[in-house]
Amino acid sequence: MNERFDFDPQEAGNIVYIRRVAMDSLPDEVRRQVPNVDALYAVHGPDGERLALVKDRSLAFMLARQNELTPVSVH
Repeated sequence: MNERFDFDPQEAGNIVYIRRVAMDSLPDEVRRQVPNVDALYAVHGPDGERLALVKDRSLAFMLARQNELTPVSVH
């Protein structure tokens, strides 16, 4: 595909990234608040800043959409 696509800079500003975060990579304080869970889901802004941590993927997507943001899954 060699089609040119012009991205709208304003539209790109509404994108947030959703990714799974293993509990062992989080601070002890967070792990104590959510016992018996293997992972949480993080919502990140375009600059990489973590905006939220939630218990499941569908909640992360719902949170983004409720705030008029476009969620994109990151692996």
